[in-house]
Amino acid sequence: MMKDPIVIQNKLREAMGHLEKRFMEREELIRVLLLAIMSGEHVLLVGPPGSAKSQLARAAAELFGNEPYYDYLLTRFTTPDELFGPVSLQKLKQDEYSRLTEGYLPSARFAFLDEIFKANSAILNSLLSILNERVFFNGRLKQPSPLLFLMAASNELPEDNEQLAALYDRFLFRFEVEYVKQISSFELMFQAPKSPLPTLLSTELINQLRSQAMDVQLPDALIYMLFQLKTALQEKEYVLSDRRWNKIGHTWKISAAIHGRSAVGVWDTVLTPHMLWDFPEDLPEVKAVFDTLFQDMLKREMEQELPLQQYNMTVKKWLDKEDELHAFQFKKEIGGSLSKDAAERLKGSLEECRTELEDTARSLRGRLVSWQEKEKKLPEWIASQSIFLQHPEQYAVKFTHLRIQGERILQSIQGLYRTLFDREIPGIVYDYTL
Repeated sequence: MMKDPIVIQNKLREAMGHLEKRFMEREELIRVLLLAIMSGEHVLLVGPPGSAKSQLARAAAELFGNEPYYDYLLTRFTTPDELFGPVSLQKLKQDEYSRLTEGYLPSARFAFLDEIFKANSAILNSLLSILNERVFFNGRLKQPSPLLFLMAASNELPEDNEQLAALYDRFLFRFEVEYVKQISSFELMFQAPKSPLPTLLSTELINQLRSQAMDVQLPDALIYMLFQLKTALQEKEYVLSDRRWNKIGHTWKISAAIHGRSAVGVWDTVLTPHMLWDFPEDLPEVKAVFDTLFQDMLKREMEQELPLQQYNMTVKKWLDKEDELHAFQFKKEIGGSLSKDAAERLKGSLEECRTELEDTARSLRGRLVSWQEKEKKLPEWIASQSIFLQHPEQYAVKFTHLRIQGERILQSIQGLYRTLFDREIPGIVYDYTL
């Protein structure tokens, strides 16, 4: 039986709170980390030594109780025995090649590998199968790996190395870690709790979430958003594998399941920029591309409350006829001649225009007034849409942009009405100064 989404969200919020008290200026990373764990995806951290990467990995594992944990620092000289376990001498006497994996990476539920790209070719293939298929090829046997989540770290990223590029692609989430910058964070660092973390999460919870995510729908609009993102990034020469795009869609479904949604919504996509870049310096550009599409998608999802596209179409329809209708009004005033059919047609069109502009203006004004009331409580409402949002007030600005677009449409309607009928729309008063 699936737990109540509110219960799951509260557990994750509590987990975030405990981690944030221990790791300063890591709020967004902690959200990325928890979504990755829930999704069964791995995280790569890029950053200098001494920035608490291994501590964070260990703390995340601690939230799951006494699950098997493994960590190791790789070098160019690391041997497979160090990572996967020594070869069994007893089995060798029986002409069988098998490793004793207990206590090593193949038996771990959580793992941290430092300097991951120092892995040599003797280690690489086994590492790839554990990360992707959760299988360790132990001699002639395919040994299932219980690995739930692996965090890796590196000071540098692979370049022009096909084997390492394949390893890099296994890490859906990437995050650049820096040293603490704020003096307040620096002070809190010395006061961070040292007590053990409570067991708040479980593998059973994750399995239930993943099972529920299988029934979550990925609507056509969100698939199209993914395709637009893919196309826009390719135009800027950022190319992601089909595997990565598929995994991004899966993390969206996991987020929807966490929030009790039967279909993925725009709020399930908020951490996507951390799944897109290859080099840290690319993040601002890929984030800008994503933000544009996010805003468009948000506008579509808000269409029921503020159908800007519908209002815009009405304005465009009559703006296209403005010159003709305005000329007709002018000819009426100066007594210009028109054929009877043309006069009747334009008179009917003018009346239709008047009625439609008045009705549209009243409808839009009412929606904008309601929207202004909604804006007063927006941060709280937005925060309820996703536990992975760090600063809901920043997203509230996107809603303000939608209102401003609506106000511009209302101004266009009023301006067109004044031009054609030489008066204000009856009963339409709106305060544009808010």
